[in-house]
Amino acid sequence: MLMTTKSMFDLCYDGGFGIGAFNVNNMEITQGIIEACAEENSPVILQISKGARQYANIRFLRHIIDACVEEYPDVPIAIHCDHGDSVELIDTCIADGYTSVMIDGSHHPFNENVALTRLAVEHAHARGVVVEAELGMLGGIEEEVVGLDAATYQDQIEKFLTDPEEAKAFLSATGCDSLAVAIGTSHGAKKFVKAPRLAFDRIEQIMGTCPGLPLVMHGSSSVPRRFVDLINAHGGRLEGAMGVPESQIADAVRRYGVCKVNIDTDLRLALTAEIRQFFATRPEEFDPRGYLGQARTAVVEMVREKLAMLNSAGRAADVVAHWQKLGSPVPDHYASDAAA
Repeated sequence: MLMTTKSMFDLCYDGGFGIGAFNVNNMEITQGIIEACAEENSPVILQISKGARQYANIRFLRHIIDACVEEYPDVPIAIHCDHGDSVELIDTCIADGYTSVMIDGSHHPFNENVALTRLAVEHAHARGVVVEAELGMLGGIEEEVVGLDAATYQDQIEKFLTDPEEAKAFLSATGCDSLAVAIGTSHGAKKFVKAPRLAFDRIEQIMGTCPGLPLVMHGSSSVPRRFVDLINAHGGRLEGAMGVPESQIADAVRRYGVCKVNIDTDLRLALTAEIRQFFATRPEEFDPRGYLGQARTAVVEMVREKLAMLNSAGRAADVVAHWQKLGSPVPDHYASDAAA
């Protein structure tokens, strides 16, 4: 069932679990994610980037997600805009049926970020849609999102982390519903040049200045070694790939109250590793259903591992019950569509 993230985050904050926010780009990835969540009875955020909209056509992606809702009606699902860069895009996403949006003004000066976020909040809240914002700077590259290079980011990381007092002022000025914070994570497969260490003390400080605010981790793929090795063994070139250790992500969720964890790179790695291995070991095959089917299975298995890490397996019924307690709210455009 479709809902905003509020019903999820209300329980996450004190419940010791987080919601996996998985990027969707095509049918196989989306099917793999939702099948894993259905098997594990986990809530999920299906997020769509600007690049995914351009690649797949949002109408196709929305119908694929609608099929997920119909096929798995007991799975709580939020549709989220990942890294929206303008209020115009936010308005378009709301019209396209998203239940949650992110406005990313983190690359702007503080006051410009505040103004952009506040306007996005005004537009979204008027339609019953929740808003994620971002404060601080991450490293790495993900589609249009370009951060700092790995060496610079790690060597000077303290200056790029989210400031707790700024976070308090930002929340007060914008009214955002959740906040993506810079705590040492980074975008992409080659996130770091040395083993990372998340700034757990910074999370605690932000939770102190912004009590009750759901925090979000971007750039949180762990870049599993088995996928990197498979890709490299079958013609790939991913030397130096390194991600965020899953033990640290689990701590951020279970001990420090992070409510949403973004995962995109690991989906791409799982899919690509399986396809490369399939082509290398079965060169006579040419049926896309063969290699894409196996790749989808790899996504299912990987997502199930992530749900265990996030401690969200088995939480679907709790989220649904809380959603119903709140009056089963849905954004205005869903209520209007249902009435029509």
